Amino acid sequence: MTSELLTEQPSTDARLTAEHPSPRDSELIEQYIDALWLEKGLSKNTLSSYRRDLSIYACWLNSRNAYLLESCRTDLLSYLNWRVRQRMKASSTSRLLSCLRGFFRYLLREGVLVEDPTLQVESPKRGRPLPKTLSESEVEALLQAPDLGDVLGFRDRAMLEMLYSSGLRVSELVGLQLSQINLRQGVIRVIGKGDKERLVPLGDEAADWLVRYLKEGRPGLIDDAANEVVFPSRRGQQMTRQTFWHRIKRHGLAAGVEQLPSPHVLRHAFATHLLNHGADLRVVQLLLGHSDLSTTQIYTHIARHRLQSLHKQHHPRG
Repeated sequence: MTSELLTEQPSTDARLTAEHPSPRDSELIEQYIDALWLEKGLSKNTLSSYRRDLSIYACWLNSRNAYLLESCRTDLLSYLNWRVRQRMKASSTSRLLSCLRGFFRYLLREGVLVEDPTLQVESPKRGRPLPKTLSESEVEALLQAPDLGDVLGFRDRAMLEMLYSSGLRVSELVGLQLSQINLRQGVIRVIGKGDKERLVPLGDEAADWLVRYLKEGRPGLIDDAANEVVFPSRRGQQMTRQTFWHRIKRHGLAAGVEQLPSPHVLRHAFATHLLNHGADLRVVQLLLGHSDLSTTQIYTHIARHRLQSLHKQHHPRG
């Protein structure tokens, strides 16, 4: 845990860098992250996102000889204007503002600030873009792309099959442990956002590839019998999300997929193809681990677009 909150203003001669905020701002950020972890039990990935957003804003302030405790509404509006000029997405700016509101309310609660600079700062209006997805033929081409003569390719094929079959988040996939798999019942026990647990069924094809991989592929990557990671890296450790993203991109290029895939695009494909084949929206919600049905409803727009395309293509008066 970090020390008690700072109450004095930082000096303006602090050494600043483009990569890291001033030491005093860094300490404030870490205190807030600690509080979030203790009070809300947020995941490591969520806390990292909050830390990154706050640090970027602090660095921007520091480059202008300003600091978090001095931040005012004018600073925030100037920063938002800067983000617009940098062509940053409205969705990421909205998330940043939500993070900043929580941060400054925390400082108010702790008696460090007397005024919240985020008051009367509106979040940018944003549409609800349809998630990128792949057609069924593109998914099939992607699944066929890994080289099965290579142990890493064998691993990647099993990962892709599981991702498309179960709609896992990439963090759930790379962090999967052997103890979470029940091949007899054909399900995996997933620990999702907020440490919420859900059971996700494995399709027959994915289960077959997983069994083959566990027998023929994984032993070539693991030299520690106590290691529970299902899909280890080349070095036998848990793979990072970034590494798997690069692997999928590589296979997408080999498959000639026009829309270069990411783990999240395959998750979208999983949900979209289920709906296209008649799955109930609430079932898809449970499989994806969405706490709110409104989050899942975005996929109905994709399914509706698909139905409209089919109608136009096949109906005599389409």
